[in-house]
Amino acid sequence: MIAYIAVDHSLDKKASERELTSTLLAELYDVLLSEEQFEEAVDELLKNLADLQRDCPTALEIVANYTARLIADDCLAPKFLEVRREKLAAQGDAKDALAALAKAAVLVNMNHGLVRLDNVWGVSGGIRPVKHLIKKMNQILKEYVASSGDVMEALRCLRELQVPHFHHEFVYEALLEVMENGSERAFDLLLKLLKEAANESILTVDQINTGFQRVYDDLVDIVLDVPSAYTATEKFATQCQLQGIIGQDLLKKFPQRGRKRYASENDGGRLKEEVDDELEKFRERAASNAAHIEEDEEDD
Repeated sequence: MIAYIAVDHSLDKKASERELTSTLLAELYDVLLSEEQFEEAVDELLKNLADLQRDCPTALEIVANYTARLIADDCLAPKFLEVRREKLAAQGDAKDALAALAKAAVLVNMNHGLVRLDNVWGVSGGIRPVKHLIKKMNQILKEYVASSGDVMEALRCLRELQVPHFHHEFVYEALLEVMENGSERAFDLLLKLLKEAANESILTVDQINTGFQRVYDDLVDIVLDVPSAYTATEKFATQCQLQGIIGQDLLKKFPQRGRKRYASENDGGRLKEEVDDELEKFRERAASNAAHIEEDEEDD
């Protein structure tokens, strides 16, 4: 019962130590501990909750937080809460356990809950593993695109990670989402998100430029999994330049491909030269639009 012992020993510890415990448990999933073992550990915590509260009055809240965090970290399935609540309700004498499960359900079901639970212990994101932060940023972007496209909520979740020095990864993941999703809706929503983040100084110029440059450097590998990567990225970068998110200098650094692209690469059967002709026309239109914008600003 490693998971049970880890939680039990953290009950009287500081929030930072509970955060380390949560991180440890997430790392042990599928390596040393299975989902069934996590379920057994939570069942045991709920069963002994009355005894735990005698030594630690806040045990109910802590167990609820751990349970919700385990769901956010994919160690437990979301259905675990409902299954256990039905089982305990049928038994009749489990008031505290039901209260803990109800609190965990509230945390999981709140807006962007699975992302915001990353901060359930109120600990700064700087001590969290890089791959954990990448996963959370990816979740923010995917939930943003898949839901109503609430820009303010997405940016609030990004700020709650408390890793401004790592925001270049958010830009990198946003560009990957543009490529992988491929829809006009995702394109427009992510353009809007980056523009608002830049306007609010949540994403600094350096972080934005670093994120774009990293994508530029990785395109030769990304295109193996996303054949339209070059086309999608250049189109998005051009629009970002027109919106003032990136500068002309960064746009000019966009790498050019040196070989033909064939029908198997999802370009509708056209060779690269045909695609390049369309991109050149797109760039000319973009440059013309930018020139008109500058003229209008000068006239004003």
